[in-house]
Parts: sequence; C-alpha cells; structure tokens
Amino acid sequence: MESQAAASPAKLMTLEQIQAVLPSLDLIPLIEIGFVEYSAGNAVIPPVGELLFDRGDVHIKYGYIKGGEYYVIKIASGFYDNAALRLPSSNGLMLVFKQATGELVCVLLDEGHLTNVRTAVAGAIVAKHLAPKHVERIGVVGAGTQARMQLLYLRGVVACREVLAAGLTEDEVASYKPDMEAAGFHVATTLDPGEILPTCNLVVTATPSTQPVLHASELRPGTHITAVGSDTPFKQELDVEILARAEVVVADSIAQCRERGEIHKALESKAIAPDKLVELGDVIAGRATGRRSESDISVADLTGVAVQDIQIATAVLRGVS
Repeated sequence: MESQAAASPAKLMTLEQIQAVLPSLDLIPLIEIGFVEYSAGNAVIPPVGELLFDRGDVHIKYGYIKGGEYYVIKIASGFYDNAALRLPSSNGLMLVFKQATGELVCVLLDEGHLTNVRTAVAGAIVAKHLAPKHVERIGVVGAGTQARMQLLYLRGVVACREVLAAGLTEDEVASYKPDMEAAGFHVATTLDPGEILPTCNLVVTATPSTQPVLHASELRPGTHITAVGSDTPFKQELDVEILARAEVVVADSIAQCRERGEIHKALESKAIAPDKLVELGDVIAGRATGRRSESDISVADLTGVAVQDIQIATAVLRGVS
C-alpha cells in the first residue's frame, strides 16, 4: 500500500518579516487587478463576517480569485480606545491556503498591518483614477495610523504636498504634523473638520465616526472625497447630501456598500438611488466612467474587499519565495 506524501509545513511570518518584504512590492497595480477581477465577476467573495463591540469591531473577510493560486481568510480588528492603554488600535492575521488542495501555506501574523497597507493602497488607486488633475490641497480627517498611511501612499500618485489634517485632540495633531512633514508634506492642523472642505479638493476621511464629520454645506465643485473609515452599518463620516450632490459615487463593492458605509447610509435615507453607483474595478478597467470634468464632485466609499487581502497576501508570499 502506497503511503501518502506528507504535506509541507506551513510557513509562519511575523510582522517584522512581512514589513521587510513590503518595500520591494509594487502593490498599486496588483490591487488594481484585484478590483478589476472582482467587478468582472471573477472573484468569489462571501459576505463579511463581523463582531461589533462597544468600542471596537472585528471583520472576517475571505475568498478567492478564480484561477488564482490561493484562497485567503483574514481576521482584522479595530479597538479605538487602545491608545489610552498604549496598545495599537489594529490587530489581526491572514491565513493563506492553496486553492487546488486546501493546504495551509502560510500564517501571516501581520497584527493588522497588511489591512492598513491595502486600505492605504486603495486610497491611492482611487486618487489615481478620480482625483482632480490639479490638487490644490489634500485634506485628511483623522490623525491616526490610517490617516498617516493614506498620505504616504498618495505620494506616488499625487504631486501636491500641501495638507490640512483634522484630528480629535491637540496631542494627536501635534504628533501627526512632524511625522508627515518628515515624509515630505507641508502640514497644517485643526481640531475642526469643518475647515477641510473649504480649502481642500482631495479629501480622505479615516475615522471610526458614527456621525457625519463633513457636510454638504461646505462642499465645493471639483472636490473628490475618499471615505475609508466607515466600514460597518453604524459608522458614518459623510453627510448623505454630499453623495446626493456628487456626479460620481464609486463603491469598492456595490454589494458590500449597500450593507455598510457611506453608500448604505445614503441609500437608507433615499438621498441617492442604487443606479447612481459605479464600482471601482469597472472605473479602473474603463467599463464605467469616473470623473468627467474638473468641476465634478466625486465620492469613493471604501469598505474593504477581500480581493485586496488576497492580492497583498499573494504578493508577500511571492516576495519571499
């Protein structure tokens, strides 16, 4: 009787090992491919698994791209009072399996870092395809980890280095300003998010807010807003009238954004109709039209799609092979 071949043991990669690989990876085109495949119907992405707590949430995202090498299961959390405990707000890991056999290939103990990176890369992708040609000033609502990473990845697609950042506390913005100035930006700060829209025409929101922090009354023609913080049914960063006024409303996943995020809130309140929505992968592929003119207002709602996790996990594995 023939004996079965022993499976190769799964790799385990720590955060430090993952961080050592990331600088060698060109993530924007890889994650663009993931969005395009998703919007073309070539990815299997089940609904998000979710645990909601008083001051935090846990998301389980998983799936595969048809014809790809791996399927991925990702667990990522955000607990927003952790800073007071001198703990990071994000945590998590990714499990990578072979599509053909179901073998566990690698455990990526990224502590939520890959989720932060792929979210920031998605913000850069959106800006590449939807930002105004001439960005006068970048507005950032939030001054935490994601608010930093969004700017770092925008450097590769936007020439503007003028920034206005709105944080929650003086300590938060006092820390943000030197960090981002060391990265090459000229940063002004405020504790009032209402100062962002009057002077910024490329805006990123990166907060866990459950109430709008930006309002349509402050909105100027030609502005693009990328909302990345609202990834549950209860979070909201944008007044729904902002989406109503926008000429273009882009979802990373229309199915997912119907259930969570800014689009969910706007649909729920009937501020917009479902036929107003286009999907990011279709804009990237040229199957849908994004910004038509410099006076257009555009909004992208990024709730985070498992194809991003699949693409970044695959890239990390290939980077060490």
